[in-house]
Amino acid sequence: MEGNSVHIDSLENEFVWLEKVIQHAVSSYLMHEGYETSWLDIELPELEDTEGAYAQFVQEHKLNAFERLALILALAPHIKPEKLDIFFGKNQLYDRPFTEFGGYLDNAFNGFLPTIQTLLFIAAASDPTLRNEVIKSIEPKAFLMQEQILTRKTTGNNLPSNAELLCVTDRWLHFFQTAEELPLEQSAEFPAQHITTQMDWEDLVLEDAILEELLEINTWLNKGKDIMAEWGLDKKIKPGYRTLFYGPPGTGKTLTATVLGKTTGKDVFRIDLSMIVSKYIGETEKNLAKIFDIAEHKNWILFFDEADSLFGKRTVAQTSNDRHANQQTGYLLQRIEEYSGVVILASNLKDNIDGAFTRRFQSMIHFRMPSIDQRYQLWQKAFAGPCKLDESIDLYALAENYELAGGAIINVLRHCALAAIKRDSDTVTKQDLLNGLRREFAKEHKTIQNKAL
Repeated sequence: MEGNSVHIDSLENEFVWLEKVIQHAVSSYLMHEGYETSWLDIELPELEDTEGAYAQFVQEHKLNAFERLALILALAPHIKPEKLDIFFGKNQLYDRPFTEFGGYLDNAFNGFLPTIQTLLFIAAASDPTLRNEVIKSIEPKAFLMQEQILTRKTTGNNLPSNAELLCVTDRWLHFFQTAEELPLEQSAEFPAQHITTQMDWEDLVLEDAILEELLEINTWLNKGKDIMAEWGLDKKIKPGYRTLFYGPPGTGKTLTATVLGKTTGKDVFRIDLSMIVSKYIGETEKNLAKIFDIAEHKNWILFFDEADSLFGKRTVAQTSNDRHANQQTGYLLQRIEEYSGVVILASNLKDNIDGAFTRRFQSMIHFRMPSIDQRYQLWQKAFAGPCKLDESIDLYALAENYELAGGAIINVLRHCALAAIKRDSDTVTKQDLLNGLRREFAKEHKTIQNKAL
C-alpha cells in the first residue's frame, strides 16, 4: 500500500476541490448569502509539482474544469464516498430527497452514486448556460468517453438519460490508484478481447485466390488513409473496409485476421457477442458504441466471430422482440459503415448473414476445407519443430486419407506432443496419431478407419 500512497495523495487535493464545488453548488442553488459567484471561480488545484498517476494524467491530457469535475465525481464513490453525503439532504417542503440532485441508491452500497443529473446539477443548476459545456465533456466522442475512462450505465428501462450512472471504469480506477495500466480485455466493462499470433504471412496455407484478396485488405490497412485523403476518394466512397470471412470451423479465419494485424502493426480485437447482446432495449447499442468509439480512436481491426448470432437475417417484425433484434442489426450496420478502419465478420455459412450487410462488404472470402496438397503442407508445418513423426509415417498418405481443417490438425499435434513427452520421447508414433485423429473426428460424431499413414 505504501507504493500506492503517492497516487492516493495526488487525488486528495482534487477531492477537497470537489467538496468545495459541491458545497458552492448546493448553497448557490438554495440562494444562501455569499454564494453568488460561479463555481468556476473556485481555484483548481495546481498539479504541476504533484506526483501520482491522476496528477500526471490530468496534465498530460490537459483536462479542463468540466472534465476534471466529471472524472473526480465518478471517482468519489470508490475513494472518498463521504464527499457526496451532502446529497442525502432532504427537501423540507416535500420531505423527500431533492430531485435536482439526481443520484442512485443501491442496497449493496451505503453511499450516494452520482448520475448524469448530479453532474449537471453541480455544474449548471445555478447557471444553465454552462449545461452545454457539461454535456460536451461526457458525450460519446468526448475524450473521457472515447478512451473508456468514464462510462454511462442505465439503472433500468425507459428512464431519462440523465438518470444514467456516471461511472469510472475498473481499468482506470485501478490506474489512478496504482499507475498500473491493465489491458483492456481485463476490464469487465469492455466486451472485446485482444487477439494475437506468433505466425506470419508465410505460415498461411490458403488458395492463391484467397491470398490475393487478403493482400488487398493488407494494402488498405497500409495505404487506405492515403488514398482516401490524397486521392480524394473520401468524397466518393465510404470510409473503412468491410469483409466477410466464411467457411467451416478451423479453416483459418481467426488466424488470418491476427496475421493481417501483425503484418500491418494494427491491434485486432475479437468481439465477445455474449457481452454485447442485452435483453434491455438500447443496451446492446451502447455496448457496440463502446467498441466502435474507442476502436475509431485506436484504428483497430474489429473481428466479429460467429457473426451470424447477432448479424443474421432479420425477421419480419411481428413482436417487440423482433423489432428489438432488427433495431440492433440496423444500428450495427450504421456503425460498421461509419467506421474508418477494417471490420471482419466471420461466419460458418455466408447465407446466414443478412443481405443488408453483404451488399456493403468490399470482399467476401470463402475459407474452404483444405485440399490434399494444402493438408500435406499443414501437416509438414505442424511437425516442423522438435516434435517429429516416426519415419514410417507417410505424411502425404495422412493428408490424402484424412480430411481435416488446419485447426483440427493443430489439435492432433497437441495430443501427439503430450503423448510423446509422457514417454520422455520427441517422436510421435502411428498410434499417437490415430488416437489424435479419432478424438478430432469424434467431435463431429464421426469414426475413422485405420487407413494408411
